[in-house]
Amino acid sequence: MCGIIGYTGHLDALKVLLDGLEQLEYRGYDSAGIALLSGKNDDRLLIKKAGPVSTLKDACSTLNVEAHCGIGHTRWATHGGVNDTNAHPHIAGKVTLIHNGIIENYHNLIERFDFRGSLVSETDTEVAARVLDYYYEGDPYEAIEKTIREITGSYAFCIMFEDIPDQIFCVRNVSPMVAAHMEDGSFVASDVTAIIPYTNRYFVIPEYQIVTLKRDGIFVQDLDGNQVEPEILEVNWNVEAAKKNGYPHYMLKEIHEQPDALHNTITPRLRDGLPDFSDDGIPDQVFADCDQIAIVACGTAMYAGMVGKALMEPLLKIPVSVNIASEYRYESPLVDEKTLVIVISQSGETIDTLAALRLSKERGAKVLSVVNVKGSTIARESDYVFYTHAGPEIAVASTKAYMVQLSSLYLIGCRMAMVRGKFTEQEAAAFVDQLLSSIPAVEKILEHKSRIKTAAGVLSKAKDAFFVGRGLDYAFSLEGSLKLKEISYIHAEAYAAGELKHGTIALIEENTPVIAVATQDHIYGKTISNIREVRARGAFVILITKKGAEIPEGICDIHFEVPVSDDRFAVFPVAVILQLLAYYTSDLKGLNVDKPRNLAKSVTVE
Repeated sequence: MCGIIGYTGHLDALKVLLDGLEQLEYRGYDSAGIALLSGKNDDRLLIKKAGPVSTLKDACSTLNVEAHCGIGHTRWATHGGVNDTNAHPHIAGKVTLIHNGIIENYHNLIERFDFRGSLVSETDTEVAARVLDYYYEGDPYEAIEKTIREITGSYAFCIMFEDIPDQIFCVRNVSPMVAAHMEDGSFVASDVTAIIPYTNRYFVIPEYQIVTLKRDGIFVQDLDGNQVEPEILEVNWNVEAAKKNGYPHYMLKEIHEQPDALHNTITPRLRDGLPDFSDDGIPDQVFADCDQIAIVACGTAMYAGMVGKALMEPLLKIPVSVNIASEYRYESPLVDEKTLVIVISQSGETIDTLAALRLSKERGAKVLSVVNVKGSTIARESDYVFYTHAGPEIAVASTKAYMVQLSSLYLIGCRMAMVRGKFTEQEAAAFVDQLLSSIPAVEKILEHKSRIKTAAGVLSKAKDAFFVGRGLDYAFSLEGSLKLKEISYIHAEAYAAGELKHGTIALIEENTPVIAVATQDHIYGKTISNIREVRARGAFVILITKKGAEIPEGICDIHFEVPVSDDRFAVFPVAVILQLLAYYTSDLKGLNVDKPRNLAKSVTVE
């Protein structure tokens, strides 16, 4: 969850850290802090403030310090309230430490090392710092090794020792960190967005290996002291991709980037108009050998999975389940060597999804991951990887990541249908043509976003909103509901339209907004009947249909059309309508669209 940045080299460390924290603020913005080794005698300077990074920047604006080594942190609170004291970094003796993750046994460590009377903060991180200081007798590697053997939980630690100038030490378990070196020095961060202004070459810090950042290089060794050569990766986007580029918010920019993201994800996997995963190293045999599919994900990625299930199950004629990753390993899932597990994660570091992946492999299942970040933990531990090509997504509310996850599942479903004899090549080619036509359909919706903003004016005054649909439309609605609630703070729920009369309709009163999605021809009439039910009780209805659908008089207050002919592909333009509804609703309410309260982009704690 939290953002980590560290630097040692020839540049102004204060500027590097503050700039990096601004890039990482989407990972947590409850508080922020920096620690510097400053001056010739390597005195430590610690500044940390509750609130956004801008508050920390203001506190640092009057500093007159020359420092070339330091660490910084932006926090998403897990242990202890949001205040200056609980903010990172934490100092214990000669140790200065920042941390992403959760130390599960910190209570036991407090008792074992008798820290109870000496702790200053309420955090598990300070406990880790004190254990490290307890073991530190001049050898950082020995102290780090002893400390991590004591700790249960997830962590990414960045550490400075007061008596070791210009060096930063890092170690991690589960929680992500990347490192990079260039002529101006060495960098470490929780993700590449913080270091991309300086270099596009980096490596993912391996788990349980100690990384030493020095001005002249980065050195990696395992816990036995053996040197390790990390795998160098390259970012395939530049620093401009992580900027707003004239848009008022990252979310609106990323909504507009969706046509390109779809093109970049789909077209490299086409050969002679058919899906081909040869370059991904995914063999057809993995699709032929399974007798069921288990999709595992969290949040938006899980809702992409719901659409995938609604598409794949009737197409492939095999069971497809969608599993909440945080519940998966506690439910004794029925997976075995004949199961294809598809895990979906934008960051490739989602801790619950990673745990589900590991359990699936223990049960003998083959795991195919759909991720956006090369070299991420989920990508490295999967049997096969389907990389999406969305580029960086900075806004907390996911948009283009959802879109490319959908397109990935559609391509996978199409290829599986070919392999399993459910599609002829002609049918598969027609399917791909429809998938490609989704790109101009999305562009068409973006041309008419002003009408969507008008509809958002109604939603912005509501306390509750309901999304309804049947079949695939219900799957679409789940993500639309999540988008609205997470950035506008309006209570929103999605329901299968046929379930309204089984209890939910009791919540409908005069002018309650109902967003009704009705794009599926074979159940269109049924959905319209359900809309009549809420309309009769005074609901304000925003209706989304395919272009050319027959609209009964008086059935809705606002009507949007999506330019598709095949029901299965309505999700792409519908998603844009629902994203823009949420975006404009939040913006009209004067909320922080990109950084909704209590949320962070990458969930790396359970």
